[in-house]
Amino acid sequence: MSIFQKIASTAAATVAAASIAGSALAADITIRVGHLNPADPFESHSGAMAAIFKSLVESASGGDIEVKIYPNGQLGKDNEVIQQVRDGIVESTISSAGGIAQHYPLVGIFDIPFAFPNIAVASRVMDQRSEFGKKFCGDLEAKTGLKVLGMIDSGGFFAFTNSKRPIKTVEDMDGLKIRTMTLPTHKAMVDSLGAQATPLPWAEVYTSLQTGVADGEMNPIPIIAFAKFDEVQKYLSITNHVITPYIWTMNKDFYDSLSPEHQKIVDWASEVATESGRGVSRVIEASDRGLPKLAKNMEVNVVTPEEQKKFAAAAQPAVRELIAEKLGAEGTEMLDAMMEAIEKAE
Repeated sequence: MSIFQKIASTAAATVAAASIAGSALAADITIRVGHLNPADPFESHSGAMAAIFKSLVESASGGDIEVKIYPNGQLGKDNEVIQQVRDGIVESTISSAGGIAQHYPLVGIFDIPFAFPNIAVASRVMDQRSEFGKKFCGDLEAKTGLKVLGMIDSGGFFAFTNSKRPIKTVEDMDGLKIRTMTLPTHKAMVDSLGAQATPLPWAEVYTSLQTGVADGEMNPIPIIAFAKFDEVQKYLSITNHVITPYIWTMNKDFYDSLSPEHQKIVDWASEVATESGRGVSRVIEASDRGLPKLAKNMEVNVVTPEEQKKFAAAAQPAVRELIAEKLGAEGTEMLDAMMEAIEKAE
């Protein structure tokens, strides 16, 4: 057994023990947390976040609070679970930008291609405690009535995969059917590069790639790896063209109903869990669960900085125009605030 496997085994045992202890104490309060990704804390950041949150909350509350985790989209599609949280049916969810967009369209500002120069800057800006994060999350809370517990990147920068050819230049995108989330900004980005955007819900992506409904897709390395897209895709092109948030929310009425002591536990546990999720994403990217694993089955290429500039020149104007058109003055203002925050973070 490798060191990585031993750590995973120990972590799983710890979480299981905490779960059993919490159940044995017959908790007075239950927090149900849904997310799209695998439950294994070493396969996805949201899996790690949920597992760590459960362990910390249950132990710190002395069994007063039980956390039940529903991974792999068990509660429904992303946007549906967010609605369940808004309605008070479920207490909390960790959601992709695609799900959030249907409740808070301004999340589309993150889709400006090549806005973030590196992951360090993205982590500084894409954080609910940063100056920009407080502004963004505060606006989201005001418009949706949700309580934001955390904001984290979706697993790293997006890369393109496809079954037809390596993507080294903008011209290589021509005619490819690329699956996107149901985000107008993602559609505008892909179409502007000469490909054909094919919006599909997450549950349909693997089969669509397998059957040729879509030639390719775009996602961070950890998501490509745990979704096993290397089984149905031949080429992986590292473009680092966009990075989007995952946003962790809770029903505000439920949060307000907690005692100050329990609120404090939820606050610090979600903060620790979110920071741990960032680290897990970086580990997955670099480990045999990430890029090295994919490279065994896929042809991998890295798009040069010179070509990245051409991608940006082709895609940025279309996305900016769409943000101004669809999101209006408040969208443009939020975008400008993000770009200013990126410049400061550099």
